[in-house]
Amino acid sequence: MILIEVKNLSKFFGGIKAVDDVNLKIEEGKIYSLIGPNGAGKTTFFNLMSGFLKPDNGEIILRGEIINHLPTYQRAHYFARTFQFTRNFKYLSLKDNLLLAFHSDYEDILKFWQYDGDVEKEKIEIIHQFLKEIKFTRELSVTAKEISYGQAKLLELTRAILKHHEILMLDEPVAGVNPEIRQVIKDILKRQMENGDTILLIEHDINFVMDISDYVFVMSEGKIISEGHPNFIKNDPKVLEAYLGKR
Repeated sequence: MILIEVKNLSKFFGGIKAVDDVNLKIEEGKIYSLIGPNGAGKTTFFNLMSGFLKPDNGEIILRGEIINHLPTYQRAHYFARTFQFTRNFKYLSLKDNLLLAFHSDYEDILKFWQYDGDVEKEKIEIIHQFLKEIKFTRELSVTAKEISYGQAKLLELTRAILKHHEILMLDEPVAGVNPEIRQVIKDILKRQMENGDTILLIEHDINFVMDISDYVFVMSEGKIISEGHPNFIKNDPKVLEAYLGKR
């Protein structure tokens, strides 16, 4: 079943076409990757999807409903997102960082500090179980600024997964991490997909993309220039030209 359809989506910055008439469809329960050279428009596309930017043209359709009019905080009901540069709350404990995953309504944020022992206990049990499954061993009492870069990536990914969402959007989830954490993230994403999650990720690690993706979109100069199964993408002359230039 089609979860998201994007029709003729465009965003211009002056004379620069950052996203140029993009059309794509995303089905439920699969892992999609969006790849392309630096400056191709990938993060701008994510910003349009999640509401950080307004499109100049086109439609974003979720389960048959156009959501262009929805502000960012309302789209957060449907999209869980990580960023190229992690956006953890570095002065909060890991526990509080992860408890925020359970508060997606704008109004609920104001109630975050109102203590309810039974409710918090239930949420912490969910957090502990998830962290146990991914073998994340840091104490929840430490602050986010005290953990390594790779652990910060895992923290942000965990918060996104724990948050209610229709689609998980990940901007370079394995960029800069060591091979061990890279494998952990790969295993997490495969497990989430097996459990029915829909995932769209931006990633420059082509080996990671080809290994994990069901379907790949290739973007260059704001346009989707190719799409298909990973085996097709890695041999497509248009993709090789976008990355390597004309030869």
